[in-house]
This record gives sequence, structure tokens and C-alpha cells, in this order.
Amino acid sequence: MDKLPITAIVPCRNEAANIVACLASLSPAARVVVVDSASSDATPVLAREAGAEVIDFSYEGGYPKKRQWVLDHLPLATPWVLLVDADERIPQALWDEIRENLANPSVPQAFLIVKGFHFLGRRFRFGGFSHAAVLLFRRGSARFEHILDEPASAPDMEIHERLVVQGDIGVLKAPLIHQDFKGLQAYLERHNHYSTWEAAVRHRFLTTGRWGEETISPRLFGNTQERRRFLKAIAVRIPLEPLWWFLYHYVARLGFLEGRAGLIASLIRAGYIFQVRAKLYELGRPRS
Repeated sequence: MDKLPITAIVPCRNEAANIVACLASLSPAARVVVVDSASSDATPVLAREAGAEVIDFSYEGGYPKKRQWVLDHLPLATPWVLLVDADERIPQALWDEIRENLANPSVPQAFLIVKGFHFLGRRFRFGGFSHAAVLLFRRGSARFEHILDEPASAPDMEIHERLVVQGDIGVLKAPLIHQDFKGLQAYLERHNHYSTWEAAVRHRFLTTGRWGEETISPRLFGNTQERRRFLKAIAVRIPLEPLWWFLYHYVARLGFLEGRAGLIASLIRAGYIFQVRAKLYELGRPRS
């Protein structure tokens, strides 16, 4: 079968546990590029052995971070770009849907793709942990939000920044597989970094009324990304937010049907929000 006119970009650092399975799932793409941040494990070696191009990235602080830097500096010959994290895989059903949509003359400029949540060795069907983001888009039609200008010591990849698209956005139904093989410790460590970033973003919003320099417009009846941003502006102000998130995932979205793994995932989500609120409190305290 012919290759699809897509450049798949995989940003990573120390992803030896995930990279082989990820790259194996990207074979329908015409080009696969791994963007590595000085991995100390075998990630670049494994990527080259799998047939991917490997380029190096060194973060110097500010904007852009890794994924936008690649979009700005990598010469792209294909009309389409697909962004995939190392702990994600594209199943055949999603490739089939992509191929069908790209053959349509009235194809949108970008597509939302659901990140199907896998946790503790199982695929979650309940709990509301899966979410959609723009991951496939026409070259030159999208840029990442410019939210925070961080120092070079900060994590070098976009955390919860989303792509702002110039043009129509379609929706793909088949989810990708989001499953990290590095274990729970790495998952928790990563979310500790995320909560620090999230607290800084919330502090900016609550003190200035703005999420960042260039951001997605919050709309209750917009697409998934816009609706999440609208609801986030409400969530940051409600009391007992960690409890509400636990009840949302475990009760309202039936996370309890996932058994012990559902309970653990819901508690981790609540704990993440608790960390965000605690760090936000610290940011708001007068400095002595």
C-alpha cells in the first residue's frame, strides 16, 4: 500500500521502553522523524535501527519548545504533519480512517484525535481520562499556543499547550493508543513537573485574565479543545476542586467500573489537582 503524504514527528527523551513500539506503528507515514533531547539511554540508537530520522534538540528557554521548534525548523516535503508522543501508537483502524479522509477533496485543515487512555496494563473504557487534541494537520496551518516563557532548566516540550489552527478542524473517530511502558514512578514524576507548569499558568490567568500570549479561544460550544479551555476557566475558581475531579472520574464517568486501576487513576488525578492548587497557593503568598 502506498505511503501516506504525512511526516510523523516523535519528540522524546529517554524513551527506550516506548520508542520501538511507537515507531513500528508509524510505517504508513512517508517520513518519520524522532526529535531527541540528549537521551542517556538507547532511544536514538533504537530509533535509527527502526528506520527513523533522528535530530537533536537543545532547549534554550522561552518559546518555542520542542514540537513548535521542529515545525519551525524542519524542512517538510509532505503536505501533512502528524504529532505522536513516544508512549503513543497509531493502530490500523486510525490509519484507515486517516487515509479515507485525506482522499476527500474537501478535507479540513486539521483533525482532532482521541488519545485512548491505557493505565496499569489495561485499556480504560470508563472514567473520562481519554481526551482529544489536534495531532494531524496540514503543513503551515497550525502553531502551538504561546503560554509561558520558561527558563532553559524547565521541561523542554509542550505540556498542555494545544495547536491553534487556521481553518476547519475535523474529528477522527478511531483513537490512538496512549500507553506508557515506563511504569507508575515515571508517570508520577512527569505529573509533578506538569503540576508546577499548571500552577504557573493558573496564576497568570487569575492575576491577568489571560492564559498566555497566543492561545485557544475558550468556547462552551466550540470544539473539544475550546470547550476544555472554557471549562478550565471555571474549574480553577471552584472550592474543593480535587474532590470534584475525583467524583467526576470515579463516579460521574463510571471510573469505578475499571476496578482498582480506576480508583488509582482517579486518586492520582485528584492528587495532581491538589498539587496544582498547593503550588498555586505558594505562588500567591507574599515573599518575605
